[in-house]
Parts: sequence; structure tokens; C-alpha cells
Amino acid sequence: MAIDLSPTMRDYLVGIYRLSEHIDTDDAFVGTSSLADMLDVSPPAVNRMVIRLKDQGLLEHTPYQGIRLTVNGKCEALKQLRNHRIAEAFLVNVMQFGWHEVHDEADRLCQGMTDTISARMFEMAGHPAFCPHGEPIPTVEGVLSEPADILLIDAQTETQYEITRVRTRESDRLEYLAALGLVPSKRLSIIHQAPFNGPIQLKIGSEYRIIGHNLAELIKVLATA
Repeated sequence: MAIDLSPTMRDYLVGIYRLSEHIDTDDAFVGTSSLADMLDVSPPAVNRMVIRLKDQGLLEHTPYQGIRLTVNGKCEALKQLRNHRIAEAFLVNVMQFGWHEVHDEADRLCQGMTDTISARMFEMAGHPAFCPHGEPIPTVEGVLSEPADILLIDAQTETQYEITRVRTRESDRLEYLAALGLVPSKRLSIIHQAPFNGPIQLKIGSEYRIIGHNLAELIKVLATA
């Protein structure tokens, strides 16, 4: 049976999911203060919403540890995330926005997006499998297949890789990555990685790039055959 959730409740679920993406273990808790910062709301507002979502069986809350999504909560978060990533693909593929412009616009579009609108946007965008930033689009049932990619900082030298996705939505960083040619589907190899989190020299086609460790942390890659 479908769960009747308000747009705000769905925003909270997606926020919790996004925070948990940057934690290595699948069952880790996230802090309510981090969620408040992400959503730009007050801690008391977060606490009230946590109670509502817990009552719906969508999250667990353990004092002094934090919160985490239940199986149903993760499913609902991924359904909303599907709409967001479809909206991003629609804005880029159909409306010709830049990939650095669409994150906030997609958030606003999702507030009133029905399943019918989402399906039509998905069709008009060309049935995309990924958002413009390379993130996979969940199914309508809220199922997500995660690629077995790794961070660029963990990649090996003398191995060919393909960029799968980037982990930032900051407009200036996305513009800079695009200017360097560091976008999804681009192939590269690591020529040299300096020790102690030093700069990394890359080869992209016939061109060379040097990027900092902090930028490489935002890029995920997959080894190619």
C-alpha cells in the first residue's frame, strides 16, 4: 500500500539518504544536526519530523547515535530521488540547462511532481539511466543498483578508468570539472599521485591535467577492460 507523505516528509527522507551515502557502512546512523544543516531548518523542527517519520515506520532513532532509514524509509527516499534525478535529466536533455544549474531547480520541480508528470518527463528526457552527474536513477519501485565504482583518490596508476559520477552539486565546482573535461563517461588514467594527499596527474585522451586531492575526492571511477 502506498504511503501518503507530504513533500516536506519526502525531503527529509531524501536528506537522510544523501547523508548516509557518504558513510561507508550501510547501517550507519546520521546526526540530526547534520540533517538540520543540510535542509537549513532548526533542530527542533528536525526533532518533530523525526518523531513523525518514526511513527510511520520510516526511520529509526537511537539517542546519542542518530537516525537511519528503515527498509520502507529507504524505498520512499529512493522514489523521491528518482523524481529528482529525472527532473535533472529533463532540465539538461530537454531544456538545455547546464549540469551545474539543475540541482536546486530539480528540488523545486519535485515539490509538486506527480507520478504522471515524472513518467512524461522521463520519456521526454530519453529514458535516462543516470542523472547528468552520473548518479543512477532508481526504479519506480524505489530500487537502486549501485555501480561498483571507487573514488578517484583510490584508483591505481597505469590503469584505464571511466568517470562514472561526481559527488558535488556546487555550481562552481561542476563548472570547473566540466572545463577540465572531468565529466561522466570520460576516460582517463593516473600518471602520478603525490604522497600525503598531494596533487594527482591525469591523462585524458592526449591531454594532461593536474588536480588537487580535494577535487579527486569528488570523482568516482570504474576500471575499464
